Amino acid sequence: MIIAVDGPTASGKGTIARRLAEHFGVPHLDTGLLYRAVGRQVAINGGNPDDPADALAACDFPDELMQDDVLRAEETGGLASRVSVHPAVREALFKRQRAFAEQPGGAVLDGRDIGTVIAPDADVKLFITASVQERARRRWLEMVDKKMDHEEEIPLAEIEKDIVARDARDINRKDAPLKAAADALVIDTTAFDREQAFETVLEAVQEALAAR
Repeated sequence: MIIAVDGPTASGKGTIARRLAEHFGVPHLDTGLLYRAVGRQVAINGGNPDDPADALAACDFPDELMQDDVLRAEETGGLASRVSVHPAVREALFKRQRAFAEQPGGAVLDGRDIGTVIAPDADVKLFITASVQERARRRWLEMVDKKMDHEEEIPLAEIEKDIVARDARDINRKDAPLKAAADALVIDTTAFDREQAFETVLEAVQEALAAR
């Protein structure tokens, strides 16, 4: 059983994917972390995330980088969006994601092109979305909650501006753009809290599996 969970940044897809994996007892992969690791490695290398060669070189990041909390930082997310536009980077990470999806017993993967590129044969495809304003609010609250004493608080308006820019890059990139698969279940979580969002998605997934 493969469940593909796609959607834009801060839509709640990661939390939903993790809970689905726990519910069904299968492994979960946040594929966005792979791109965040590449983006972070570019920064460590002193490279330019908009340069295809620098981005491709950063795909050879050490495995331990995937455990670094800095990957969750807002700045790293921006770097991930920039390196992900390069076809060579997406090709380099494709096999890694596909192998995870095909492991015995199944898996849940979340990202931006799981249902369209990585696992177009997934048993269930979800596209989780929410308004830009709500996604910015969620990200801001998350950052406020995790903010260290020495860090400056990022204005909500700046976060919203960054989300709009990321959406534009993800939707308009030539290779594997962000979009819902033709047979994906599109669920808007704008008006839901986390529990309501998960319950709505779980019910949709169970109905889709029962209909197969």
